[in-house]
Amino acid sequence: MKPGLQVGQSAQIEVNVTPDMVAAFEGTIVHELYSTSSLVHHMEWAARKTILPYLENHEEGMGYHVDVHHTMFTPEGMKVRITATVSAIRETKIECDVEAFNCRGKIAKGVIVQSIVQKSWLENKIKELEVVDSIVREHNSVR
Repeated sequence: MKPGLQVGQSAQIEVNVTPDMVAAFEGTIVHELYSTSSLVHHMEWAARKTILPYLENHEEGMGYHVDVHHTMFTPEGMKVRITATVSAIRETKIECDVEAFNCRGKIAKGVIVQSIVQKSWLENKIKELEVVDSIVREHNSVR
């Protein structure tokens, strides 16, 4: 990583809760409130923004750990602000405390940890998965 990333640095995003962000499974809406999966996605995006300026061309950040408490409802149409603050830097792991707020107050808090990896390592792992998946598919089609 490029030098400069420090504990305490933060990044923020704002989103308006849209119909595709409400809780739904297999096309069936559970309720028209901001889903936890959308919240986690946005928290990961805010955390990613903390590392983006420091990634070298040969590096990539990957999700490593997520711990989120979604504590308050947010209806469709309401704005949500998510802040990620770097709380620890340990070798290749960047930990961020994350918080989300709507106009009523805090709706969630948690921790997102990203792992910094070499792009070449990641590309090799993806190729390995493709080979394994091919073998598994071939094996399953024989049955």
